[in-house]
Amino acid sequence: MKKNSTIWIFALIVFAVPVSAFALLNLYEKKFDKLPVLDNAKDKYIGDFRLINQEGEIKSTAAWKNKIVIVDFFFTHCPTTCPKMTKSLKKIQAAYSSDNNIIFNSFSIDTERDSSSQLKKYAAQYQIESSNWDLLTGDKKEIYKLARNSFDIVATDGDGGPEDFIHSEKLVLIDTQKRIRGYYDGTNPGEVNQLIIDIKKLKYEK
Repeated sequence: MKKNSTIWIFALIVFAVPVSAFALLNLYEKKFDKLPVLDNAKDKYIGDFRLINQEGEIKSTAAWKNKIVIVDFFFTHCPTTCPKMTKSLKKIQAAYSSDNNIIFNSFSIDTERDSSSQLKKYAAQYQIESSNWDLLTGDKKEIYKLARNSFDIVATDGDGGPEDFIHSEKLVLIDTQKRIRGYYDGTNPGEVNQLIIDIKKLKYEK
């Protein structure tokens, strides 16, 4: 009887160890495998810009040096999608609240109405922690060129003129070399959670 029990225990160990190891390997690969570099259709790296944030300060990609950046395009008068995206960004910010190497940039696509002071009101309304989060406005053509040529968030053509309007629910993950590493639906909780995981992948990437 004792011999049979020993055989069963041995068989169980032989079976369980490989299965457990395989499961752990799959979990590790899912959470920590290297993210692809998504070369844009037109630019490999994010182009430079000079825009104004909610505090009236001039900002550029110089602030991105050695930083992981999460980007979205929004407008303060948006009634549905943008508030959801802002709340998603707040969730991501909270997940990395003690990490000074992660920053957020929200580009307004309604620059005529979204002045610096309007962006500040929006930040206050949604209780945005602005120490590492810039809401940006400025020249509409510059922002629309960034959206199309650098971030590649829309397929439509346009010149940023009076009749041109773009909007996207995408959150864009940028690495420390200003390369796009992922797109995520900012209104989808599952994709937002995946973005939180993918930020960790970039943090430990070699």
